Amino acid sequence: MEVTVSIPDKFIAVSIDDADVSRQMLEAYAIENYRQLKMSLGQLSELLELSIDEANAFLKRHNVPLNYSADDVETDRRDIEKFLNE
Repeated sequence: MEVTVSIPDKFIAVSIDDADVSRQMLEAYAIENYRQLKMSLGQLSELLELSIDEANAFLKRHNVPLNYSADDVETDRRDIEKFLNE
């Protein structure tokens, strides 16, 4: 699906070209969906064409905390323990 958004010129800085606005809108969409848990880190990285490391850095630059709960930590700890015991 492709979505087109019309923004009146008075709300767009003169120095910004269409590609920059499109990218900024895509990034804002990705950030908000990630914050609302509607998009995973992997989906965000795919949408923005970033590696996972680049996506982590992108979120950090935008002051967005990782969606990584205490349950995720415990699951990872158990998985690592199981892996190391094999």
